[in-house]
Amino acid sequence: MATFPLIDMEKLDGEERAATMGVIKDACESWGFFEVLNHGISNELMDTVERLTKEHYKKCMELKFKEMVESKELEAVQTEINDLDWESTFFLRHLPVSNISEVPDLDDEYRKVMKEFALQLEKLAELLLDLLCENLGLEKGYLKKAFYGTKGPTFGTKVSNYPPCPRPELIKGLRAHTDAGGIILLFQDDKVSGLQLLKDGEWVDVPPMRHSIVINIGDQLEVITNGKYKSVMHRVIAQPDGNRMSLASFYNPGSDAVIYPAPALVEKEAEDKQIYPKFVFEDYMKLYAGLKFQAKEPRFEAMKAVESTVNLGPIATV
Repeated sequence: MATFPLIDMEKLDGEERAATMGVIKDACESWGFFEVLNHGISNELMDTVERLTKEHYKKCMELKFKEMVESKELEAVQTEINDLDWESTFFLRHLPVSNISEVPDLDDEYRKVMKEFALQLEKLAELLLDLLCENLGLEKGYLKKAFYGTKGPTFGTKVSNYPPCPRPELIKGLRAHTDAGGIILLFQDDKVSGLQLLKDGEWVDVPPMRHSIVINIGDQLEVITNGKYKSVMHRVIAQPDGNRMSLASFYNPGSDAVIYPAPALVEKEAEDKQIYPKFVFEDYMKLYAGLKFQAKEPRFEAMKAVESTVNLGPIATV
């Protein structure tokens, strides 16, 4: 098995730029995932985010999670559970409008730090999108523009903790899925592992690494690149000990953004073939909500069916 792609972003500024861009290109085409170091977010900020996230879980969420486990009698399950994830989560929205000040139970320091962290992640997401543009031969800013809609991109963070699980062989931390959105930036625990991706039919561990950010491709980038870059199934394995922290930040299209393959990439195909549909992102998300833990291909097919009705034009009357 090839080693998981690791990118030192400082090398983009020197003579190793071309080689580093090559690693990013291969990661997007062959893995759907890569991990970045020296990404411009300070170690101090990341350490503070980690400390406050873990403190917040202990103080505000751990008891609720234990009560949920007891109420569903999950400690004693004997058969595999396929409709539940062993995770404790809450969501923060950053764009187009932040909701950090309204989320209950967060202390002031945590709110402030998460706002700063979100700003840094937003910058990193936009930088990465431009690197993808460069590798794809698209003009700089194309992907950001494709995501824009009328109000700009949507951007938010799912803050998760995966507590120790008594029956990890029967309950997943998070069931296998592809991500619906654009580009995903994950700050994960560097001591407790659990994230895996599907590559060539095998589950591969995404290595925990201190101060790294794990990047993965969402369904929308698969559509815009006309399948050149693919979103990849991934899951979280629950662990018998250790509490795994995970902050997944989703830089997604705006709800009214119209998503379709970049014409420049369709033209490069030998048969000039557009494989993917054209749709409004919000419509895709409505479909995804009920089908998250299923294969993505039927979702794309369903969007194609919608597209054909949209493009029929006026019905002729006799």
